[in-house]
Amino acid sequence: MKPTTADSPHPIDFLGKRRLAVIFSAVVLLAGFVSVIIHGGLNYGIDFRGGTNVQIRFAQTVDLDNLRGLFKEQGLGNIVLQTFGSEEEHEVLLGLPVDSALGTGEDLTAQLRGVLGAQHPELEIRRIETVGPRVGDELKANALLAIVVALGLILLYVTFRFQWRQGVSAILTLVHDVLVVVSVFSLLDKEFTLPVVAALLTVVGYSLNDTIVVFDRIRENQGRFRKQALEWIMNLSITETLSRTLITSGTTLLVVAALLVLGGEIIFDFSFALLIGVLIGTYSSIYVASSFVLLLNKGQQFHSASAESKAPVPEQQAS
Repeated sequence: MKPTTADSPHPIDFLGKRRLAVIFSAVVLLAGFVSVIIHGGLNYGIDFRGGTNVQIRFAQTVDLDNLRGLFKEQGLGNIVLQTFGSEEEHEVLLGLPVDSALGTGEDLTAQLRGVLGAQHPELEIRRIETVGPRVGDELKANALLAIVVALGLILLYVTFRFQWRQGVSAILTLVHDVLVVVSVFSLLDKEFTLPVVAALLTVVGYSLNDTIVVFDRIRENQGRFRKQALEWIMNLSITETLSRTLITSGTTLLVVAALLVLGGEIIFDFSFALLIGVLIGTYSSIYVASSFVLLLNKGQQFHSASAESKAPVPEQQAS
C-alpha cells in the first residue's frame, strides 16, 4: 500500500496515467504537424503575409460564390472572401494579395464600387487594412523572437528558483502548450495573426503559473517525506494543489468564454486561442510538467537544500 499521512489527502495517481497523456499529446501534435504540411504552412493573416483586408457591409445577405464570380469576371480570381461578424450585419471580409490590380486607398474604394456597385449599390466599405510584405516578414520574425525570449527568461528563472531539471521541464511543457494551440489553429484552418501570438504569450504565462505552484509544492513535500518515492510525492503534491488549479482555471474560462461569445469577430481568434490555451495549460500542469521532471530525474531526488534544512519530517504511518 502507498503511505498516507494524517494531515494529507490520499494522492490521486495522476502520473500513473502519464502514458495516456503522452498518447493524447502525441496524437494532437502529430495531427497538427500533418495539417501544416497539407495546408502548405500556417494560414497566416495579413499581419504576417502582407496584403489588404477590406471589411464591406451590404444591405442584405449576399452569396459569396456570386461575389467571387463578379471578381473573376474582372480577372481577379486570387482573392479571399469570408463572412464577418453576425449574420444580421451582412458583412464580408475581402482579402487581397500584395500585388492586387485593385490598388490601394481611394483607387481601391473606386475599383470595388465598380466591381460590386451594379448589384450592390448600397454597399458600405467600413475598414481597409494594408500591410506590406516586408513589414509582414518583420512582424513574423519579431513574433517568433518574442516567444523565444520569453521561454529563455522562463528557463533562467525556473532553473534559479528550483533546478535545471525543473527549468527544462517547464520549457518543454510550455513549448507543448504553444504547439497544441498552433496545431488546433492549423487543423481548423484558422488565421494565425498578431493577436493570436499575444494569446500564446498569455497562455505561456498562465501555464507557467500553474506549473510553478505544483513544483513548489513538490519541493515542500520532498522535504517532508524524504523517504518516499518521487512519483508518490508528485501525485500527492498535484492532489493538494488540484482544487486551486481547477478553481483558477474555471474562473479564467468563464471570462474567456464571455470574450468568445460577446467580444465580436475582431477578437474572436484571440479569445479562441486563450480558451484552448487555458484548457491545455491546466492539463499540462497536471500531467505533462511533472512527467518531464520524473523522466529527467531517473531516480534522483527532487529537492532543495533550503527546503530540507527547514522542513520538518513528519512521522510516517505504517503501510
